[in-house]
Amino acid sequence: MDYEKIISPVVSALPPSGIRKFFDIVAEMDDAISLGVGEPDFTTPWAIREAGIYSLEKGQTHYTANAGLMELREEICNYYDRKFDIKYNPKKEVLVTVGGSEAIDLMVRTLINPGDEVLIPEPCFVCYRPCTVMAGGVPVPIETKEEDNFRLLPEQLKEKITDKTKLLILPYPNNPTGGIMSNEDLEAIAEVLRGTNIMVLSDEIYAELRYDGEKHIPFSNFEGMKERTVVVSGFSKTFAMTGWRLGYALGPERIIKLMTKIHQYGIMSAPTTAQFAAIEALKSCDDDIEEMRREYNYRRRYIVDGFRAMGLSCFEPLGAFYVFPCIKSTGMTSEEFCQNLLMEEKVAVVPGNAFGESGEGFIRCSYAYSIENIQEALKRIEKFVKRHSK
Repeated sequence: MDYEKIISPVVSALPPSGIRKFFDIVAEMDDAISLGVGEPDFTTPWAIREAGIYSLEKGQTHYTANAGLMELREEICNYYDRKFDIKYNPKKEVLVTVGGSEAIDLMVRTLINPGDEVLIPEPCFVCYRPCTVMAGGVPVPIETKEEDNFRLLPEQLKEKITDKTKLLILPYPNNPTGGIMSNEDLEAIAEVLRGTNIMVLSDEIYAELRYDGEKHIPFSNFEGMKERTVVVSGFSKTFAMTGWRLGYALGPERIIKLMTKIHQYGIMSAPTTAQFAAIEALKSCDDDIEEMRREYNYRRRYIVDGFRAMGLSCFEPLGAFYVFPCIKSTGMTSEEFCQNLLMEEKVAVVPGNAFGESGEGFIRCSYAYSIENIQEALKRIEKFVKRHSK
C-alpha cells in the first residue's frame, strides 16, 4: 500500500508536537522530574467526584443532548453571570464539548474557508496553528515580546489585518508565558476590531488563575464584542478535571448552532458522567478554586525567584500556571537546552519554540506540580546552568 498517495498531505505535513517528545523520554527515566505538563497536581475535589460516581450509580449513562445537558448549560450561564457579569442563553448560546480543545477546533472549522487568515499572537498554545491549517486557513503569527509583558498590542494587530483576515485568537491568560491582558489592553484591541467583520476566539480557560488581584473580564464583555466573540473555556484547569475531558463554548446563536452541527456529526455529545460532575463543580466548588489559586500563587513566586537567583531572566507571570524564563544567556537554543537538561539532570521542561518561532530562547516550566518537585527541579536546573555558563 502506497500510503503517501492516500494520506492527506495537509495532515502529513503537520509537525509533531514539540511538547510530547520530552514527555515520552522522561517517562522511561528513573528519578526524573517533569515540569512539562500543564496539568494540575491536585485531585479533582471530592464533591465533583462524588457527583460523577452518583450519576453512575443512578444509571445515567446514556447520550445527552448534542449541546450538552440543559442543567449543565444553565449552570455555565449562571457561573458567567455570577463571576463575570455577562449573560448567555443556555438554550442557544452554549455548547458543551470534549475539552476546550474541541471547542477551539469547532470554532475554527465553522469560520475558516481555504485562504482565510487567522491572526495568532505567539508564543501560544500549540493547537491554534494546526487547527487553522487543517481547516485550510492561513496562520498569521503576531510576535508578542517579553518587554511588552507578552501582551498583544493594538498597533501590532492593525499591522497584520488584511482583507483576508477572518479570525483573531486571543489566548489570555496565556499558555506558555503566563501573560495577561488588562482591561485597558483588551479595550484597545476591541477598538481596533470595531467596524470590521473579524471574529474573535477568546481562549479563557485560565480565567480563574490570575494573580494580580484583578477580576478577569471576558472579551465578550466589551462593547460590541459579544456579537463577534466565541469564548472557549473548560473544567480541566480551574477544577483539576483534565481527565474528565470537558469544555464549552459561549457565543452568538448562529455560530454556536453551526459548531453544534459539526460536534453532532463528529462526537455526538460530551461524556455524560463528566457533565453531571461538572454541574456540581459549578455549584459548590468556589472554595476549592480559591485554595488551588492560593497554592499556585505561592509556587509561582517561588519558581520565579528560583530562576532569577540562578541568573536567568524570568518574566513575572500573572496568570495560568507557567513560567517562561529566558535561556539565551546560556548560548544554547531552546531545543538544545531542554535536550541537554533532560539527559544531564533528568528534568523535563518544554522548549519555547514549541509555542511558535518567537518562543525561541525561552523554556516553559509548569508550576502545577508539588512544591517539593519544583524545589528539586530548580536545584538540578541551577547545577546545569552553572555547568554551562559562559
